[in-house]
Amino acid sequence: MAEPMKIAYVFPGQGSQWVGMGRDLYQGFAPAKAVFEQADEALGFSLSRLCFEGSEDELLQTINAQPAIVAVSFACLEAMRGVNGIAPAAFVAGHSLGEYTALAAAGVLDFAKTVYLARERGRLMHEAGQKVPGGMAAIIGLDEPALAEVCARSGARIANINCPGQIVISGAEDNLTRAMEMAKAKGAARVIRLQVSGAFHTPLMQPAVDGMGKIIAELSFSPPDVPIIGNTTAQPITTAEMVKYELLRQLCNCVQWQRSIEYMLGDGVSTFVEIGPGRVLAGLIKRIDRNVNIVNVGDAEAVKKYKG
Repeated sequence: MAEPMKIAYVFPGQGSQWVGMGRDLYQGFAPAKAVFEQADEALGFSLSRLCFEGSEDELLQTINAQPAIVAVSFACLEAMRGVNGIAPAAFVAGHSLGEYTALAAAGVLDFAKTVYLARERGRLMHEAGQKVPGGMAAIIGLDEPALAEVCARSGARIANINCPGQIVISGAEDNLTRAMEMAKAKGAARVIRLQVSGAFHTPLMQPAVDGMGKIIAELSFSPPDVPIIGNTTAQPITTAEMVKYELLRQLCNCVQWQRSIEYMLGDGVSTFVEIGPGRVLAGLIKRIDRNVNIVNVGDAEAVKKYKG
């Protein structure tokens, strides 16, 4: 008898937002509409309006982008559950911010607490970025050892190891500029400055860790229903205490996305379902393993077509 197909649900992070996202989910599916209504109530303002018709500049702000992406991703998941039901996942994972959607998907927190936590994360990360201005840049075409040398010499840090040939670095403004120039000199195919408001996933986010630690201490976390593959360890998270530790640790440390996907592949996952706005993760996963099955579900049409 053949073994059942192993599926992993993965959730996107900051940068996948766009004005208009989620509107068709809100209009087409009662469970998705309920998610946006919960978000608006939990945050005390109309996050749904911001997603559907806000200005691009407003949605781009870290404090807004983070809860917005979590809301749209979870609304998409709830719509999928409501339409056809979905096969149980062997694992869930999210890229940086996406780890928060994974928490709600795995039953660690209810959605209202999750979107509140995402909003606070965005606020605290933005404030930390104002204290010491910095940023992030994607480096295409240099391997990890080469970039580790660049970072050692420039004072920048490796922030995301996304897939073969794509690594993101992060740091204070002068250090990041120096690192970008050094990466070009080393032969990087492309160096792309990212539209974020700080040096995320570096020790410069320590003020955000301090603030998030106080907020997390006041919330009740449940053990995950499904193992969450942690950003910083690329290993399964299976207890509430492990979740809390990971949420604080990921703010100042590297997102091991490539290793997370490789762990799930090694455990027999044959299909990855990217749930939420954009197709960034599908592209990264395809570069990690071109033969794996990848499904992207980010709008109403894709929800109706999905037969998981």
